[in-house]
Amino acid sequence: MTNKILDNLSAICKKKHIQLVTAESCTGGLVAKLITDRAGSSSWFERGFVTYSNLAKNQMLGVELELIEQWGAVSEQVARAMSEGALKYSAAHYALSITGIAGPDGGTQEKPVGTVCFGWSWYAGHDGPVKGMLTTRRFSGDRAMVRNQSAQFALQELYQLILTEEK
Repeated sequence: MTNKILDNLSAICKKKHIQLVTAESCTGGLVAKLITDRAGSSSWFERGFVTYSNLAKNQMLGVELELIEQWGAVSEQVARAMSEGALKYSAAHYALSITGIAGPDGGTQEKPVGTVCFGWSWYAGHDGPVKGMLTTRRFSGDRAMVRNQSAQFALQELYQLILTEEK
């Protein structure tokens, strides 16, 4: 499924001259890897941030440490701040962010292993305000399965978002 998603994403980004940026935590750069495995991705993939630690989220993306303390690194609030920061610190038009608990440890009753928060941010017009979309999903399986499902979901949703926004 990922190849089809990436074929479609690549085609629309090239056609519309769209640049993408990623901000990843639990996936550790997997989305960026999947994109850059494709020949020609340099024409539509601007950069990727791997911000595994809270400090990296703060220093590289401008995520306020107070926000992380209040909501936790695995939260839609932090996912929003990550995607907005990725847009701010890049020349991209669309950003996606992923922050979650891939396991096997780190889960809680409130946020069990497999909980992943996603953010997508984009500009409304060339100089317009930043728009965004957030969601949380729970994936099952081992660490690799959670990470792979997260990457595929993030890319599929990004493609659908671009299709809708670029009509």
